[in-house]
Amino acid sequence: MGVMVSGPNLAGAVASAGGVGTIASVGLAVTSPDFTGTNVAKENIVMIKKAIEKARQIASDGVLAMNCMCALSDYDDMVHTSCDSGIDIIISGAGLPLKLPELTKDYPGTALVPIVSSVKAADLIMRKWEKSYGRLPDAFVVETPNTAGGHLGARNESQAMDKALSLKAVVPALVDFLKNLGVNIPIISAGGIWDSKDIKEAFDMGASGVQMGTRFVATEEADASDRFKQAYLDAKEDDVVLIKSPAGLPGRAILSPLVKRYFDDMLEKTACKAACLTHCICRAKHETFCIADALMSAYKGDWENGLFFCGTNVTKLKKIVKVRELMEELVTGLGCVYSPL
Repeated sequence: MGVMVSGPNLAGAVASAGGVGTIASVGLAVTSPDFTGTNVAKENIVMIKKAIEKARQIASDGVLAMNCMCALSDYDDMVHTSCDSGIDIIISGAGLPLKLPELTKDYPGTALVPIVSSVKAADLIMRKWEKSYGRLPDAFVVETPNTAGGHLGARNESQAMDKALSLKAVVPALVDFLKNLGVNIPIISAGGIWDSKDIKEAFDMGASGVQMGTRFVATEEADASDRFKQAYLDAKEDDVVLIKSPAGLPGRAILSPLVKRYFDDMLEKTACKAACLTHCICRAKHETFCIADALMSAYKGDWENGLFFCGTNVTKLKKIVKVRELMEELVTGLGCVYSPL
């Protein structure tokens, strides 16, 4: 959840509470006081190091992950810096992380977890990794576009709503696929996970864990501003919409004034401010908004100019809670004893 929604404070709190705390690497540079608009690569490295260090101070014995999007222009450096800074897991999507093992070959202790939305994508990654690097992923995050927030693993808005790409379709299919191959790769179910009932359903489908985003935005420890969190609390069903991101991918977001202007073709065309993506409509054609600028505005709580990515469950949020309260609710709801670090 970027920019800086799932930052070091939230990741550290989740790790301290017994989960895997994930830091979003995207856009960390724009939160640096030294960011000039042209020094993205340099400041990303600085801020990744600082984010991991801060999260470790909160959860010294916890498990931390870094989410690195393949679509980022400095993807290689982000992965290297994260590993060099002692991150436990690299989670990677927004494209197929086909070269991830090469980038992490000097860090054999770092777990590698691709994000996929189909069996086909998982199969392609496995074939490439096994042939070129002699290894397989440590796990797969299966994130399907029907309910997830942010950038979605779909070619267009129509495919984003295709039930053939639902968790109920993809997770069991991938479980069977891996079983038939005789390989044991854990599956993490992601997108639309709200409560312990959803977690149990994921387990019943064969998943070994879940990844949650939207509910953890509405926590005291989430790094986003209070105004960002209030946007989540205020969201109604009609406020959750699909847009075409400057990255060329469909994305799910709250109907903010920026998004309304986007739909009405009333946006002022802006210049690229960060050169953060390998493919960007804003930079290439100057036809849309700068996504780095819009996400940074959202992080700061600028309702008029921010892009507030969210999952479909955002409408269920009613209050802000502590991370440990939420973790305890989820774990005890499964009939387990909650025992944080």
